[in-house]
Amino acid sequence: MKKLILGLPKGSLQKTTFQLFEKAGYNISLTERSYYPYIDDEEIECILIRAQEMPRYVEKGILDAGFTGKDWIIETNSKVKIVSDLVYAKSGMRPVRWVLAAPENSKIKTVKDLKGKTISTEVVNITKNYLKKNNVQAEVEFSWGATEVKPPRFADAIVEVTETGSSLKANKLRIIDTLMESTTQFIANKEEYKQNSWKRDKIEKISLMLQAVINAQARVGLLLNTKKRNLKNILSILPALESPTINELNDSEWVALNTIIEEKKVRTLIPRLKKEGATGIVEYPINKIIY
Repeated sequence: MKKLILGLPKGSLQKTTFQLFEKAGYNISLTERSYYPYIDDEEIECILIRAQEMPRYVEKGILDAGFTGKDWIIETNSKVKIVSDLVYAKSGMRPVRWVLAAPENSKIKTVKDLKGKTISTEVVNITKNYLKKNNVQAEVEFSWGATEVKPPRFADAIVEVTETGSSLKANKLRIIDTLMESTTQFIANKEEYKQNSWKRDKIEKISLMLQAVINAQARVGLLLNTKKRNLKNILSILPALESPTINELNDSEWVALNTIIEEKKVRTLIPRLKKEGATGIVEYPINKIIY
């Protein structure tokens, strides 16, 4: 039987990735201490690999496809096919940032103040390129983790990844600059993607379903009825993914509207719709949106 060897990210992206697959219709389970998750698709074999290592294993063809960060593709200078850009991270549907940070009471205020200093980070190459771009000579040391604890005893500054900045603040560190933003990338081996039509089709189907789940995040569907005389006013205040679907009801004076909106807008939108004559308003969850 044909198999797609798929790398799933172990670590910070693991839980969110598994949840996305579940919403996309794939059930993945993992027994304790195993690195080979079960997936209810006999054409896929999953392997847990650190996102930091994923690009080079995909580039070499040991894995047909996998999930990693844009940051690790750049850091490892890997030549892979980027199938889709999936905007999610450890705790939210948003990019992460690699930032330059120093102690709150440090004299380091800009990148120029790093001359002759020591920087601790996991992304050595990204940091060196950043310093080169800014014409600054500094020592860059690889950090095996717990990077926030390094300044000021072990390093003068750090380059660290953050979603909210809360961990940096908790460790009394101040963000000086952002080196790059990174999102999760679904990547594939270039040759396999190009030459193997079966694997390419399988990868594209997975990508389609995962992207559909991400498209639906933070959105809900809205159904409502209104008299035709109110339709113009309701359409003027109704945001929509596309133009709302409008259907006539048995009563020729009434129509039904169906649309998709951002969930955060519901609490202010529904009272306005009600005021403009909307009735029978129903909010419902959206699992997938395919453009």
